[in-house]
Amino acid sequence: MVRTELLSSLALKSFLEEVRALQCKDPCATVSSVPIDGLATQLRKGVIEYCVLAMLKEMPRYGGEVIQMLRARGELVVSEGTIYPLLSRMRSEGLVETEWRDTPGGAPRRYYRLSRSGQKAVAQFRDEWFRFRDSVDSIFRNGVKP
Repeated sequence: MVRTELLSSLALKSFLEEVRALQCKDPCATVSSVPIDGLATQLRKGVIEYCVLAMLKEMPRYGGEVIQMLRARGELVVSEGTIYPLLSRMRSEGLVETEWRDTPGGAPRRYYRLSRSGQKAVAQFRDEWFRFRDSVDSIFRNGVKP
């Protein structure tokens, strides 16, 4: 397995383990003790890397543009202190490639685009996410009925 595939697989497993850890053993005590903001934060942490990679699927983007797009999505509000280190890590892991581009009347910007490993990571996460999301949705819609 290629290093980036292993890292992506480990990140997904880590996210799923965090979600499983939040599952209730005693619903009355657990649900009321987990603040909803904390739950949203944990969910966001688990998917933000893949959301960024998916945004880079369409075209190369610079960091500020990625931040604006995430903020426009409402629940995915992130800070520069989150995105720039994430982009840097993804670059060092080979998930994205970069190039500097001049801007009219301003400093050059670093643009990020998906590498082949990044494309594979997005595809793998997307498939796993859809299965995971469909299972959760089914439980909320239908309860325990198959």
